[in-house]
Amino acid sequence: MSKAVLTVIGTWLALVLAIALPALLPERWEYYMISPASVGLWMLSMLVGPVAVCWKLRSWIRTVPGDPQRLDR
Repeated sequence: MSKAVLTVIGTWLALVLAIALPALLPERWEYYMISPASVGLWMLSMLVGPVAVCWKLRSWIRTVPGDPQRLDR
């Protein structure tokens, strides 16, 4: 698999864990942690997060194992 695809899947996995873990908290905190606003922001981050992570890791994504280092980066 491509490094970019692995980066996107890893980002989505981290975001899914971030929305799922508050369910382990006491019930009185659940509304504050999983409010409609936080779910909306989470949905937005599912779209924007992978793009930001791929941009941040773009030099790692571009490298190919075994290729000599290019100086034009």
